[in-house]
Amino acid sequence: MELFIIFISAALVNNFVLAYFLGICPFVGVSNKLSSAISMGMATTFVMVLTAIVSWLLYNLILIPYSLDFLQIPSFILVIAALVQFVEMVIKRVSQPLYRALGIFLPLITTNCAILGLALFGSMREYSFAENVVFGVGAGAGFTLALIIMAGIREELDLADVPKPFRGAPITLIVAGILALAFMGFAGMI
Repeated sequence: MELFIIFISAALVNNFVLAYFLGICPFVGVSNKLSSAISMGMATTFVMVLTAIVSWLLYNLILIPYSLDFLQIPSFILVIAALVQFVEMVIKRVSQPLYRALGIFLPLITTNCAILGLALFGSMREYSFAENVVFGVGAGAGFTLALIIMAGIREELDLADVPKPFRGAPITLIVAGILALAFMGFAGMI
């Protein structure tokens, strides 16, 4: 039951994008097409789960036992950069169209603060290995959900009669704010 609560909390109640405002760059940049949003969400989720695994192992098996916890942030950044490079190589080899569709946003996963936030939150909350992995899956699912919802709304907005001053970035930011308010309603769940 505790693992389920961690998952729901990370995906809905404490959604990285809509509650903590982490990962806003890809949220706004990739959410204009549903296919790109799904692909970016899956790639980011994959990196988040790998980050949860590797950062927990690094922190609990190396940094803490050898009193090197002051190296936490640089080591997490190094792990994230290496994992993103790995994912980029895999996507480039497996699906050239997906690699081209994600374009510059794929390397930007490295600087996605949601992934660094995941690693830091996991260590701060002192999750067990299983809890940290579930936290990573939940955070990735929540990130993907936010991207998909935003992409669906933006695709509909392309067909809507939006007043000229609100077209583009203004309506995108207004919708993002409304989504954040809507997700705050989940706070009473847990």
